[in-house]
Amino acid sequence: MKKALFALFGLICSVAGGAQTDSTTFRGHLYNDEYKVALHINFYDQDITVPGQEVFGQMAGYLSKEGTTYCWLIVGADMKSDKRARLVMSNDYGSEDLEAELTRQNDSTYVLKHTKGSVLKVPNKGKWQKLPTILQFKTKKVR
Repeated sequence: MKKALFALFGLICSVAGGAQTDSTTFRGHLYNDEYKVALHINFYDQDITVPGQEVFGQMAGYLSKEGTTYCWLIVGADMKSDKRARLVMSNDYGSEDLEAELTRQNDSTYVLKHTKGSVLKVPNKGKWQKLPTILQFKTKKVR
């Protein structure tokens, strides 16, 4: 958790001089059908709260697993360009953290690539399921 906090501090300092980006690229809901995981993001306003877990406050976003309350919090997001952002994520227990890169491939496809830190895993049928280091997401329309 200390690593995540130090990384977050570094990201906050670097965002002040960060790249200008389109204000819709890193805002919305993304979904991966194969693993039933979703990214809920707003890197601009960083006003996302986890439903039922408001104690974490507002943040850049989170990754959730369908059918569970478990999530990975996006505690820092540094937009490197209008198509690429570096993320610092921590599980909702605060016991594991990692760094990843989110890249926009086109209007509806994004790729999340784990770059260092803990393994990205989610609960699945009573066991931990490790997610691949590269995950493709599609934009999801919110009803």
